[in-house]
Amino acid sequence: MTQTFQSLGLVPSLLETLSELGYEEPTPIQAAAIPLLLDGRDVMGQAQTGTGKTAAFTLPTIQQLSGESLEMLILTPTRELAIQVSQAVYRYGSKLGLKVLPIYGGQSYDRQERRLRKGVNVVVGTPGRTLDLIRKKSLKLNDVRFMILDEADEMLKMGFIDDVEAILSATDKSQRQTLLFSATFSDPIRKLAKNYMNNPEEITIEADEMTNEDINQRYYMVNHHDKIEALTRILEFEDRQNTLIFTRTRVGSAELAEKLAQRGFPAIAIHGDLAQNERERILNRFRNRSLNILVATDVVGRGVDIPDVSHVINFDISHMPIEYVHRIGRTGRAGRSGEAITIITAREKRLIRQVEQFTKHKIAKGKLPTADDILAKREQEFMGMLVKQIKATEQPSVILAELMNMGYPPEQIATAVIDMLAEREFTAPVKEISEVSDNRDNNNRRSGRGKGRRGGRKRERSFSKVSNEKGMVRIEMDAGKKDNIRPGDVIYAVASSAKISGKVIGAINIGSNSTYVDVPEQHVQAVLSAKYSTVRGQRVEFSRT
Repeated sequence: MTQTFQSLGLVPSLLETLSELGYEEPTPIQAAAIPLLLDGRDVMGQAQTGTGKTAAFTLPTIQQLSGESLEMLILTPTRELAIQVSQAVYRYGSKLGLKVLPIYGGQSYDRQERRLRKGVNVVVGTPGRTLDLIRKKSLKLNDVRFMILDEADEMLKMGFIDDVEAILSATDKSQRQTLLFSATFSDPIRKLAKNYMNNPEEITIEADEMTNEDINQRYYMVNHHDKIEALTRILEFEDRQNTLIFTRTRVGSAELAEKLAQRGFPAIAIHGDLAQNERERILNRFRNRSLNILVATDVVGRGVDIPDVSHVINFDISHMPIEYVHRIGRTGRAGRSGEAITIITAREKRLIRQVEQFTKHKIAKGKLPTADDILAKREQEFMGMLVKQIKATEQPSVILAELMNMGYPPEQIATAVIDMLAEREFTAPVKEISEVSDNRDNNNRRSGRGKGRRGGRKRERSFSKVSNEKGMVRIEMDAGKKDNIRPGDVIYAVASSAKISGKVIGAINIGSNSTYVDVPEQHVQAVLSAKYSTVRGQRVEFSRT
């Protein structure tokens, strides 16, 4: 029997709001979680992005609020997600008269404190700013009945776990209902649940396919030095509108935006180090299409309202499949089709395979537009501009009349003008892209096999001990393939031990006995001060190369 929102126990005012919003039937996570939450149970909900988690924890909790004090606190890992969730809570509770406040860093303390003094029912905040306001006694949690951790795995990866525990400790476990929603349940998350939740009911929703079927996914494999040229060919050849290009690091996004602008593709970089008002200004330009290429870090991979994105391009593929899902989820929305393009090197092909395994979706290998394809595209667009101008021209040109009086026939005049204009349009060269072998990554994996220890050592010494990326420093970790270390383990080890975001970590090279990882220069001391971490039950140490 198909469940409905009414059968789940939601009140008429919420049912009316859901009908107005176009919600027809609950998603699996909503159908599983809502009855348990209405029954007063603590819940751990595991589901991937786009499965309706926000409505799953918002709808059953807001209908139980009295509307008289602060009764609900929702923690999110980023300011963008805090804003998004607060908007969702306000939208779902539009007929309940709820007062909702997002709190996050980068906004005035005074403004947030004034709103808190006036009284709110729901606070949606990032851990750092929330804890600051608690310590300043501006945010009082005496009446909080619902504590919700949204994207708990992200908070763990970004080093917020201590702040989260401090906030949970500030409320009475016996008096509150605690909800934890996450894409994954790691051991630290389960430990957190054990310490701060009351016999939680665990829900796990397995998605057959995590990515939208309206998104056309493909990848192109090139040599590293050809990545910029491959990207410019794609930008020029594709019929695109708003385009999001993802890089792995802040420095990488700024450099790529500059290089694209030099090649005639106006682009702006957006990342977490920009002030909030500057980020909003850039996003508004992108929304109103005065800017149509945005180069971003994962700060806009989720939690930011950007409609009508036609193309998402992964210039740097993420080391974590879930981040790939978040990124490409920016396109193919509201029934529209979208394009998700990833540019990789041969060594990164394994990351494509990890994404395919994670999403249960095959990603097609594409063939880059050739130089002839690009020139044909330019000619087609040039022809379109000429036809448009001809149709818009009503009065004969005085210059044309003078040239004809000088004895030049119209055909010769037109040919000369077209040749002159075409020369201006087609001056940008189409650089050659070198061949790359599909088998290169397989050969790399096989290197050292059957050649004894000498062959394996030779390959490990081939890793550079100096980062090739500006603003990054290469750090060594004393574990490698022999210890079954994977990229996700490296990111977790560095990010959790140094309490930095896993998203700022750069290139990772895993050798047989050691691993080299790029870390932003400003975070190097934090990593080295941590000295070691624990991965797969074993201690690993960090050192500067």
